[in-house]
Amino acid sequence: MRVKTGFNRRRAHNKVLNRTKGFRMTKGRLFKVSREADLHAGQYAFAGRKNRKRDMRALWIQKVGAALQPLDLSYSRFIKCLKTAKVEIDRKILADLVLTEPAVFQKIVESVQKSSK
Repeated sequence: MRVKTGFNRRRAHNKVLNRTKGFRMTKGRLFKVSREADLHAGQYAFAGRKNRKRDMRALWIQKVGAALQPLDLSYSRFIKCLKTAKVEIDRKILADLVLTEPAVFQKIVESVQKSSK
């Protein structure tokens, strides 16, 4: 007796179709087209997770740079001062301090400036 793949194949197709629900034109309705769109979507999602890290780092740099402008200190000089003073605070924490604890950030800037002179 032959075993047909009806249920298993339909289940596999439906998984792909559910993932592509809402895609344009036949990409969300026809299995062959939908499978291709699903593969591409996965590649875009993978690349997007990498790009998010890049974008967040750029945002932290902008926040810290904007906070340093009124203090007449450039971002690159500040980072160099941090390195020479051997202060190991990453950009994410610095950006968070700028928003949540401006006084603490001010103290860090002052201490780093003193130690670099």
